[in-house]
Amino acid sequence: MAASMYIVVEGDDPGYNIYVNGRLLARYESAIEKLALELGVKPLLEFFSADENSMALLIEEGGGNPDLLKRLPPPQWYPARDGLRTLAALITALDADPHQFGSEGPEVLSELREYEAVLRKTAERNLRWHLAVSWR
Repeated sequence: MAASMYIVVEGDDPGYNIYVNGRLLARYESAIEKLALELGVKPLLEFFSADENSMALLIEEGGGNPDLLKRLPPPQWYPARDGLRTLAALITALDADPHQFGSEGPEVLSELREYEAVLRKTAERNLRWHLAVSWR
């Protein structure tokens, strides 16, 4: 089962495309977290939150316990500038050495840049965001 980390923007429709595949970011999440900590920025997974819809989808995909829906805290939302700070540090580090995540490093860098583009639009509109995870 492959995981994907994706961006959720607060509200029904932010007015722009927020889709980023995020499969490589999920696959290399531990290495990305380690790099973020080394760089002194908040790891991407610390921006994770789940709302009822994403948890229901996750459970439907076989990735969780249905009883969790009853105890689910309200979703947490984060300012886009906080995510942009993390992304800028990660992108700079991967630009300097794109193969530090092996042969897929350039693709990891590409997904980070896509996240950055989405969060720039999110910041321009003063919207908040969080990460969610999907398993397929």
